Amino acid sequence: MNLVLLEADELRADGTARLSGRRAAHASAVLRAAPGDRIRVGVVGGRMGDAEVLAVSPAELALRPVLDADPPPPAPVSLLVALPRPKILRKVLQAAASMGVKRLVLLGSWRVEKSYWGSPHLEPAAIREELVLGLEQGRDTILPEVRLRRLFKPFVEDELDAAFPERDRVLAHPGAPALGALVPGGDRAALAIGPEGGWTSYEAEQLRRRGFAPFSLGPRVLRVDAAVPYAVGQVALWLERTRGG
Repeated sequence: MNLVLLEADELRADGTARLSGRRAAHASAVLRAAPGDRIRVGVVGGRMGDAEVLAVSPAELALRPVLDADPPPPAPVSLLVALPRPKILRKVLQAAASMGVKRLVLLGSWRVEKSYWGSPHLEPAAIREELVLGLEQGRDTILPEVRLRRLFKPFVEDELDAAFPERDRVLAHPGAPALGALVPGGDRAALAIGPEGGWTSYEAEQLRRRGFAPFSLGPRVLRVDAAVPYAVGQVALWLERTRGG
């Protein structure tokens, strides 16, 4: 935990906050905080800064925050990801949030097991919990927007353009050219990543028709939880290098 995140309603009128549970235990056992120490804090959806530790134990953490800094800028990449299996989904959500992704659509694919959509990991509270863990890791306070879309064709035909207005759209797909062979036209991009078996030919073609240019992540087959941060980093660097050039 690189940032202790507070909910807005945890800030008291006297400018202090008292936290329990996971955050208090982490401050006590991992950060080894003591009264008078200062730790990095932020408010979900708001600003960040340092907080003076007033009291700490495994059961409770008392802080006096000074929120004088804005969160970091968002990543220049939005994500369209075929829904992974539940255990992998948790890692994907955390990775996306920690890297500053602010828009994520989890989409059905022919290769996505129908049972995945019944997972308790897709409950709003469960998704939010994983996103908060990612924000704590990446020192950010702004939660990503996550949409769930079970049916591929209706989403692509009716919602994709509104959901991803980015001029540049890229599709991670085996056998395609390297990303460097493409030239972006803007400073943001939408990135589509399929299931571990890849999008079907039909799905990949539908995305291509809507401007998603295919590129390769290399010769290795990556799990989705590895492909997401790897590809987001590649696309962000691709955009940055082009701006710099």
